[in-house]
Amino acid sequence: MADLSSFPLTKIWPPANPEVIQLYSFPTPNGVKASIMLEETGLPYEAHAVNIMKNETWGPEYLQLNPNGKIPAIIDPNGPGGKPLALFESGAILIYLAEKSGKFLSADPAKRYETIAWVMFQMASIGPMFGQLGFFHKFAGKDYDDKRPRDRYATESKRLLGVLETRLEGRDWLVDDYSIADIATLGWVRNLVGFYGAAEIVDYASLKNVPAWLERGLARPAVQRGLEIPARP
Repeated sequence: MADLSSFPLTKIWPPANPEVIQLYSFPTPNGVKASIMLEETGLPYEAHAVNIMKNETWGPEYLQLNPNGKIPAIIDPNGPGGKPLALFESGAILIYLAEKSGKFLSADPAKRYETIAWVMFQMASIGPMFGQLGFFHKFAGKDYDDKRPRDRYATESKRLLGVLETRLEGRDWLVDDYSIADIATLGWVRNLVGFYGAAEIVDYASLKNVPAWLERGLARPAVQRGLEIPARP
């Protein structure tokens, strides 16, 4: 049986089955990347809800797994060389799970790096910009008298949607086939126009390729399941 006792957070979130991948997450746009990927690949795993609303990522036990104090993170008891592997950063987790399962990341070197480039585009641009717009439009930022920060992020988010719109012209997915690039991005676009309620200020209604792509992605059963994992406390 796998021994995960060297990871202090297993005392707080004890595994029922330490032989499978342990997912520590919350159903946010970043968190659901990992749960969707695990559902899509069929890799056995166990999900633990780390309540970011209660700052549970900032305890010393979780920080030992991810020094940056963010979700998601995983422990794979059967990592490289058969040894446990702890991993954080959602993009790194997607690439790792793709390589472990042999799914959603092309074996062709050119397509592989093209896919990784679109994952990095989400990590570096889509996530930070959409997240800031969400703060200034929906949360505390909406009470600021100065609307220049909100407008700055709205303008950039609209531009980024335009990048996606152009990329998706004549194609169903960001690369040739459904991949980790789509998995990385779906939750953020969904949140932008849904949870954040920012569709109008980014002129989402003017797009045709992005909404069709989002609809295709959200229709996938594994995506539907992954969006609700782990269940909110």
